[in-house]
Amino acid sequence: MEKICILGAGSWGSALGILLAKKGYDVDMWTLDKEQCESVNRTRENVDFLPGVVFPNNINLSNDLSLSVQGAKAVVLAVPSQAVRSVLKSAKPFIAKEQVIVNVAKGFEKQTNLRISQVCKQELPENDFAVLSGPSHAEEVGRDMPTTVVVAAEDINVAELVQDIFISPKFRVYTNEDLIGVELGGTLKNIIAFGAGISDGLGYGDNTKAALMTRGIREIVRLGVAMGAKATTFSGLSGIGDLIVTCTSMHSRNRRAGILVGQGKTLAEALAEVKMVVEGVVATEVAYGLSNQYGIDMPITREIFGVLYEGKDVKKSVIDLMLRSRTHEMEDLSI
Repeated sequence: MEKICILGAGSWGSALGILLAKKGYDVDMWTLDKEQCESVNRTRENVDFLPGVVFPNNINLSNDLSLSVQGAKAVVLAVPSQAVRSVLKSAKPFIAKEQVIVNVAKGFEKQTNLRISQVCKQELPENDFAVLSGPSHAEEVGRDMPTTVVVAAEDINVAELVQDIFISPKFRVYTNEDLIGVELGGTLKNIIAFGAGISDGLGYGDNTKAALMTRGIREIVRLGVAMGAKATTFSGLSGIGDLIVTCTSMHSRNRRAGILVGQGKTLAEALAEVKMVVEGVVATEVAYGLSNQYGIDMPITREIFGVLYEGKDVKKSVIDLMLRSRTHEMEDLSI
């Protein structure tokens, strides 16, 4: 059977590895953590990131990057956004031109404000690239719960190739050629989910969360369109779909971290308690900078930036959001 390489053995990489292994692929999963590698290969369970889910026998964890990459039909990037470039630099000598790169992380590179596709283009300019995104918690995918996602690539043939790799009876995959929109939808929703968590932590209710989600998607569209995305993309799986699931589920690490901040904990304390990468923190900083660069009004993002990076009181942020200058609901026609 054909081989798929997954770089990263966190919850999402593990869930996708299990999905692909059940389809019959041989899955080589790479991790830097030698103890994790030995533990998963011995127990067939990733107890730290996906407890209670059994790894099929055709998944092998390795610390050998060259062994994991070589011979794979596709190389899946399942590492945090801030680690993508360093992992690609290490893997580059072993990656063949014909291997398609599939990113499943949802974030910006902090130092450059680049989308992950742009990072990959710089490091692997000759390789085809696709992004897999949408409302998809690892905890559910790993347990075969029906899930629907979207794969985007500039070349529809590449998107369809990745679609064929991942699609299964419990994992439906749509295609899209709006690579920018799908990437931004998956990244920017984390900011709004953090805000939804803050709202929950403050004890606010459904009205508040509905307002954050509805007005949040408009912020996402404004910035997305300014950066070259199609407005319609954000009404799909990587926009509204991912926003809904991330703002409402306790599987969402962004929402969970936001809840803790809303309850009065510092950002450092919240991140330590969540114990996993919270992509919305860096995304907030980058998106705030991009909103200023493009002249886009993003009031929710601005207030969350104030809370995370300027020590602003969360209750004061709520008041400032509510008492902004009056405006018409449909002040633009982006969505």
